[in-house]
Amino acid sequence: MHRRALIVLTLVLPSVLAGQSPPTPELPNAVMLQFIRFADIFGSRLVAAFDSIPTARYDYRPTPSQQTIGYIAQHLEDANYSLCERLGVLKHPRTPKDSLSDTVKAQWPKDTLVQRLEASLRFCDTAMEGVRKLESPALASTLLAFETDLAEHYSQISSYMRLLGMVPPSALPQKARVAIELPASALSPYIGVYELASGLELGVTLQNGALHIRSSIGGAAVQLWPESNSDFFAKGVDAQVTFVRDANGGVSGLVLHQYGRDRPAKKRRS
Repeated sequence: MHRRALIVLTLVLPSVLAGQSPPTPELPNAVMLQFIRFADIFGSRLVAAFDSIPTARYDYRPTPSQQTIGYIAQHLEDANYSLCERLGVLKHPRTPKDSLSDTVKAQWPKDTLVQRLEASLRFCDTAMEGVRKLESPALASTLLAFETDLAEHYSQISSYMRLLGMVPPSALPQKARVAIELPASALSPYIGVYELASGLELGVTLQNGALHIRSSIGGAAVQLWPESNSDFFAKGVDAQVTFVRDANGGVSGLVLHQYGRDRPAKKRRS
């Protein structure tokens, strides 16, 4: 699942890389970046969960009083729009389909439900990007409600999956990756500082013949292991980095892959 890359990017590598440093005056949007990060996690897990459940089981519910899988999917779409519209001036244009009853929408084909859920999460991406600085208690309350709703429904759909004999996305083993050896001469062009957001950078260094990456907001450097000449991964977490070259062959940026997201970052200096 690939959701569109954010304009305002959050640091998506693990906490050892991101650190737990409090926001500083140089990073006025650091708090918002954390909200965006956790929305990424649960939003991507939800889409992966619904996408993996067979179409024939979308009418499944553990007991007659509980919601079906299809009902949960359409409810999430509506809840996302309702909550994220409160974050600013962005409004979701309603269509006649939006006015249909929940029970009717719950019977839509699986592909339709998943695509509409993804669209609602992209809408929330854009709405969250517009909140440059979190100062309003009302905004904080809305963000907490939005992310709590995502987490609660992921817990709900995970329980359904386990009852169906399926493994939720967050419990799946990571893809096995095999590191290759590259000489220092092949790694040195990647050394530099890459900007993820205004005031938020990733520094890539070469230490003892291996690439390491570190966030400008703190935390220890994390080793990047090569699996090709331009693709690298961090061990222990599902996070990868692809370095990008321009038309002249120079390294111009990187793309950070995690939570189903592809996040570009420009190289600012070597």
